[in-house]
Formats: sequence, C-alpha cells, structure tokens
Amino acid sequence: MRPIRVRIGVLGLALVAGLAAPTTATAAPGAGGAAPAPTVEERRLDGEVPQEILRRSGFAAVAPAFARGLGRADSYREARAVVAREGAALWRRAVDRVQGRGPARGDLSRDDDRPLYWARLGMTRELRTWEPGFGLGERQRAALLTELERTSRGQADLRLPRGHRDGHGGHGKGVKRVLLTGFDPFTLDREVRISNPSGAVALALDGTVIDTPDGPARVETAVFPVRWTDFAQGTVERALRPYLPRVDLFTTVSQGRVGRFDVERTNGAWRGGFPDNDNVSRTETVPVADPASQPQWTTTTLPYAAITAADTGRFPVYDNTAVTEIPAGGDEPVVRPDGPTPGSTAREGGGGNYLSNEIAYRATLLRDRLGLHGTLPGGHVHTPVLQFGTGNTDPATGAVTDPEFVRNRLDIVAQARAIVAVAVSAPGTDRG
Repeated sequence: MRPIRVRIGVLGLALVAGLAAPTTATAAPGAGGAAPAPTVEERRLDGEVPQEILRRSGFAAVAPAFARGLGRADSYREARAVVAREGAALWRRAVDRVQGRGPARGDLSRDDDRPLYWARLGMTRELRTWEPGFGLGERQRAALLTELERTSRGQADLRLPRGHRDGHGGHGKGVKRVLLTGFDPFTLDREVRISNPSGAVALALDGTVIDTPDGPARVETAVFPVRWTDFAQGTVERALRPYLPRVDLFTTVSQGRVGRFDVERTNGAWRGGFPDNDNVSRTETVPVADPASQPQWTTTTLPYAAITAADTGRFPVYDNTAVTEIPAGGDEPVVRPDGPTPGSTAREGGGGNYLSNEIAYRATLLRDRLGLHGTLPGGHVHTPVLQFGTGNTDPATGAVTDPEFVRNRLDIVAQARAIVAVAVSAPGTDRG
C-alpha cells in the first residue's frame, strides 16, 4: 500500500456522518460491564455501498446469523467455539466464492474481495457490542475478537503439505510450498467502493496448486488488517512464525502504484503517519520485539531479476531499488534511487512508509531472525492500483463495480499468480 505516492488518500480524513446505530446481538448485561462501542471501521458498515456489496454477494446474512449464534452461547467457552467456527466458515465461504465453488448467491462478480471485508466487520461489530447474560470481561472479549480476526482471515487455515525444508532452501522432490499474504481495502473515507487486489489475489490463490517448470507449488494465503495497532501487537509475527521455516517462498502483497507491479528491494523501519482504517496515525520507528537489535533496513530475497525478466502479464514489473533515508551524520531526508547508504536512518522503503512497507519489513526481519536469509526467498510485491472504468470514477455517484474494474482485477490476479510461478522456480542467484 502506497497511499501517498499514488495519491489515493489524504491526511486528516473525516468520519462519515449520519451513521445509523448498529444492530447487535443482545442479552441481559453481564458482569463484565457495558460493551464497547463500534470502531470507526465498523461504523462504515451502514453506508449504502457496503450494504449493496453484502447484498449482491449473498453475504448480508453472515453477521445476523453470527449474532444469533452468540445469543445462544451460555458461557465464554461456548462463545469461543461459536467465534472459531463462524470465523473459519467465513474465510472458507469467501475463498469458495472466489474460486467458483458453490453458488454465487448474488450478481457481484466472484473475484471480488470486498464481501469478505464487510462481512467480517459485521461480525466484529456484533461481537464487540454483544452483551451476554454471563460475565464477559474485557480481556475475554478481546480474546474473542482476536480469534475472530485470526480465523476469518485465513491465518488459522494455512495447510502446508507434509515434509520439511532440506536446509538448502527447498524440499527436493515433491510439492513446493508458497505462503502469500494480502490486505483489506483501505482509504475507505475517500473511496468506500475500493477493492484491494492483494486481498483478491489471496482469495484466488488460497489452497491452489501452480504448475511450474520445477514441478507443482502449493499456495497458502492469509489477509491482514490495515491498522497500525494490530501490527504493533505482533499480528504478523504470530501468523507467520510457525510457517516460514517450512515454506520454499513467501511474499507479502499489497496495492501499490498505478499501472505497474513492483518487487520492493528494500524495506525501512519507519512509520510515516498515514491514517489507517480506524483513522489512527503513527509516526515512529516500527515497533518490534528486541528493538536493540533492530536494523534500519531489510532486503528482499525474492528472485527479482527473474521476476522482472519474465513475461507474466500486461502490466510491467519493476525491480524497485529506491528508498528515502536520513544519511549518517545528516538530519534531512534524501531520496536514494539505488538503495540506502551505510549507517543511514530509514524514512521510506521501496514500498513507502505505510503498512505494506511494514509487513514486508516485519516478515523479512522475522526471516532473518530465524536464520533463513540465505535459504528462503521472500519479500514484497506491489500490485497495480485497481481502477474503475471510464465514467465510473466518482465515489459519490459511481457504481460499485463495472466490466473494466472486474477485468483489471482479474488481470492483476492472473499476473500475480504468474509472478509466484516464476519466483518459486527461479535459481537463487539474486536473492540478496
């Protein structure tokens, strides 16, 4: 995600006015005290566009059904079982719809990632505002919300083939393993119709097998929120740590620049302050465990030369080496087209200083701290910005979809799949 450079967002975003009060699953107030109010992100649900997306995808009934399940729970244990079951079911339903399994239950194109996003927010709002008949403490509610986020984002559904890496970056014979992550839509106060192609890629590729010159590769995927706080709380590391030692390649993916893919060479340890989906800003060094050993920069180990040389689709693919740094001994930011200089302080990685840079930084730092830098190819890929068709660009009056919008998303997904196929079968000569 690069909201500043592609001009798809502005600082000081205002909340949408006139939102209706949410419908919640209610019972007699419990001993845990009053339920918290919906978040900024959840309050957008009552707008016409989110409701149309849910209705036209068949996902409008998801949150009400979840609320009824919560209402039948007589204990924290029962509530946790409901949350885990229904969160996982939402993820599988979204994947199945995108991949063509089962009925579409609506006229919205199957490749659309937005039903998952808005349905999940409906569920988190129900859970956040639920007042059960038993005592539900603040920590218990937070644990339920964490479980719902984890299961409904595919993070509990990463099913890698059996076997172990051979210590040289691969498994030898058999199916190779790829881990890919995407993101929720973002900049929703500017364009509530927005879709994130990286989320669409994740839904389209989850559990699929890609044929490569080196044999089949199984892809497992998950998506992450566009919220600074979740990243500071370690959501990326918790999700990826068990799997990085077991895969042959990983790539984080997000929406980047107009009309191009980028393989981001360098990631920086800096948050630039752009508002997230809760309209929260953070300008600071990326907060990580053990900050004393934290580097200012991490690098990709994806085979960028092979990826950029291959014919993967209609969009050009670039090896992006530029960063913004404060040079050693300096005090002003400087753009470096060829990467950081020794001793410099990060201000933007190749992927900027928003959450796409941060997920790349965190994932590659985790790779390095696990001792996998020399054997595991991994890094970040930015997709093109997903654009609406000519005549449908006004957020206030435009339709939620159009044929060009769908074609652009399908082309981005297909090219991302082709990039993964090239990356997982390429020699490791340019992996950092």
